Parts: sequence; C-alpha cells; structure tokens
Amino acid sequence: MADWVGRCGVALEPLVSRLHELLLSEPILHADETPVSIMKNHVKVGSKSLKKGYVWAYLTPQHSALKAVVYDFAESRRNEHPKAFLDKWRGKLVCDDYSGYKFLFHQGVTEIGCLAHARRKFHELHITGQSIVSIEALTLFRQLYAVEREIDERFEKNTPPTPRDPQIVRQIRQEKAKPIADKLHQWLQEKRQLTTKNASISKAIDYCLKRWQALTQYLDDGRLPIDNNWAENQMRPWALGRKNWLFAGSLRSGQRAANIMSIIQSARLNGLDVSAYLTDVLRRLPTQESLDELLPHRWVPPQ
Repeated sequence: MADWVGRCGVALEPLVSRLHELLLSEPILHADETPVSIMKNHVKVGSKSLKKGYVWAYLTPQHSALKAVVYDFAESRRNEHPKAFLDKWRGKLVCDDYSGYKFLFHQGVTEIGCLAHARRKFHELHITGQSIVSIEALTLFRQLYAVEREIDERFEKNTPPTPRDPQIVRQIRQEKAKPIADKLHQWLQEKRQLTTKNASISKAIDYCLKRWQALTQYLDDGRLPIDNNWAENQMRPWALGRKNWLFAGSLRSGQRAANIMSIIQSARLNGLDVSAYLTDVLRRLPTQESLDELLPHRWVPPQ
C-alpha cells in the first residue's frame, strides 16, 4: 500500500509543478506552515526516532479565479524554503508574523498581515482575565469582521453567487471599515501610553502597532482578505494526518505526500469528486500531451 501511494506521489509531480508555475503568476498568495514529524534515517540506540519537519502551504485567495494550493514538504522552518519556492515572485503575500517570511519584504514582496492573529492576542488576554480593557479592542475587531460578513452576504445572496467586484469591496471597506480601523489605531496608541513595557496587554498592542500598515493593507485593495484563515483552513488535512499516520517515513516520503495532498486539496477547492478525478488523471497521465487539461481547475469529467 505504501509503495502504491509513493508511486502516485511521483506520478502526480508534473501536475504539482505546473500548479506551482501558475501560482507564481498570481498577484496575491497566502502562505502558512505547520510541523510534521519525520523518521530519522539512522537512529542510534536510545535516541529519539523522529525529527521535526515542516509542510509549507502556498495558495490563492478564497475568491480568486484560480483555486489551487501547493504544499512544499521541507526538513526545517528556515527561510530558505519560501525563498526557493517563491523565487522571483513579487506579489502580495498574506501570512502571519513568522520571521521566515521577512526577507521577502525587502525583495519586492508586499506584506499583508493577518487581523485574526492580532485579534487572537487580545482574546487570549480576555479569556484568561489578564486584561479588562482587552474587551474594548475585541469590540472593534468584531465590528471590522461584521463589515466583511456584510460584503460576503452582498455577493453570496444570489444563486449562483455573484462574482466579487474588488472595486465595490474596496468602496465598502473605505466607507465602513476604515473609520473603525482608525478608531482601533487611536485606541492602541492611547492605551500603549498608559501601560508599562511589561504589562500583559503591551505585547498585544505592540504587535498591532508595529504591523499596522500590513494589517490594514486590505482596506485599500478589494482583492485582499482580512486575515490568513483561508490558509490555516488548508492545513487541516495535515493536522488530521498527524493524528492518523503520525509521521512521514522520510523527507522523500513527505514530499510525495505533499504532491498527493496538493492535487487532492486543489480538487476539493474546485468542487470536484476527488475519487473520480484521481482515477481519470492517473489513467491519462502517462500518455497525456497537455498537462493543463488535467489540472483540477481545468479538468472535465469523461463522458
């Protein structure tokens, strides 16, 4: 069984490489990473048998015309991995504040922050009772997300949903979300002046103030999301996998698994019957002249 799965990972690699090329032609991408254990090649008696690897996800925004995700399995969390994957790409990258992405923002990539991460820091303070005033920030975050729900409802109330118009999205955000964001920014500045460096809420405030430009980029571009939750959602299959198969047998096994997961998850994003899709694609791949016809967003079920 493991051999069959490994062969599938090898067979699907050309499709994943083509998806990778298409991702690099997109103006906006999400990125996220999560740890996955790898079995060590040579285990000494008494030593631990597993080491930490990472799977990186790169994908298009939820409302993008191209719906695709490519997973890159690597042996570490070092910045050399996003550097190699993104290469000369110079678009807008939606990501968290992990330092591994920072070098990209000095090479022409625009940082798009995650408002969910910023909100989460105040939420943790609130539920643990470490800060009474954190509820004030949470109220403003809630209002910002209410604007996003209004935008979603505007375009999704019809059947089928109306394609999102970035200009309309930007207009709504400028009229309704920007005043709230300005109020939040003022609140952050005022509260920071009243708190000490070691106060529990200071770290949450500093996180927002230092990244304010990145966190509010979405207000000026209707194509951008408010947070990176879309990328985190695409990591769920790997989170489930860690509980089921526990680890990758080797770096090569992890890379083959990443190929398979890239195709399966991209097929799901395009609403395909994954079983029917894979059955047809694996049958046609050896003799197929045009790979693009087999990509999830281009595939047509056989008649």
